[in-house]
Amino acid sequence: MQKSITEARRVFDVAPFIADLGCKLEQLESGICHASIELTEKHQQQDGFVHAGVQATLADHCAGTAAVTLIGDHQMVLTAEFKINLLRAAKGKRLVCKSSVLKPGRVLTVAESEVFAEDENKKQRLVAKATVTLAVMNKPQIEDQ
Repeated sequence: MQKSITEARRVFDVAPFIADLGCKLEQLESGICHASIELTEKHQQQDGFVHAGVQATLADHCAGTAAVTLIGDHQMVLTAEFKINLLRAAKGKRLVCKSSVLKPGRVLTVAESEVFAEDENKKQRLVAKATVTLAVMNKPQIEDQ
C-alpha cells in the first residue's frame, strides 16, 4: 500500500492549478485525504465570500487523491461525475476538506468530500458537501518519440 500513498502524494502535489490555488495536503492514508487552503482575496467572489469554484476544486481534487490511494500502480482516476451542495456562504482564514472513499471499484469509485470554513480560532463550519464518482482507468502508455 505504501507505493499507492506515495503516488497519491505525487498526484496531489503535481497539478499546477492546485498549486496556484495554494492547496496543501494535510493527511493521507488509505481511502482518505485531508487538505486545506489558506484563504486570500484571490479566493473570493464579488461579495467577499469564498468562490464556489474554489470549494469545488478542493473537494474534487481531495476526493481524487483519496481514490488514488486504492488503485493499482498502472492506473489513474478521472472525475466522471461531480455533485456539490453549497450549504452556506464560506468565509474564514482557511478552507479544510476531508475526503473519503465510500465505495472503491474496478471501474468506478465513489468518494465524498466535506468542506469546512475555519475561522481565526480554528472553529470549523461545514460549508459544502460533494459526492464524486471517479472512473478508474489504465494509465496511457507514453511512446518514445
